[in-house]
Amino acid sequence: MAGQPYKLALRLTPRSGRDAVLGIKSIEGLDEVQACVTAPPDNGKANKALCKLIASELGIAKSKVEVVQGQTSRHKRLAIDAPEPLIAAWLSELPVL
Repeated sequence: MAGQPYKLALRLTPRSGRDAVLGIKSIEGLDEVQACVTAPPDNGKANKALCKLIASELGIAKSKVEVVQGQTSRHKRLAIDAPEPLIAAWLSELPVL
């Protein structure tokens, strides 16, 4: 990824009934995007599904999204190589949970 990618805090639920971004929830003073994917957390399948989901939501290539922290945790940090105004607009449309 070129330049400084946007860092996004996220909580992922694997093996869900659907792939979806649910909204934003404040946990211990940190706002996290809540998402779920149908893929199991085996061999990075859930992480790949998450990157594909976020890229689809933002309308960017899935290669522009990567998990940079929390590869084996539900709490993750994503690096997103996209214009910050695009990400900010998307985040502002998400419901607060």
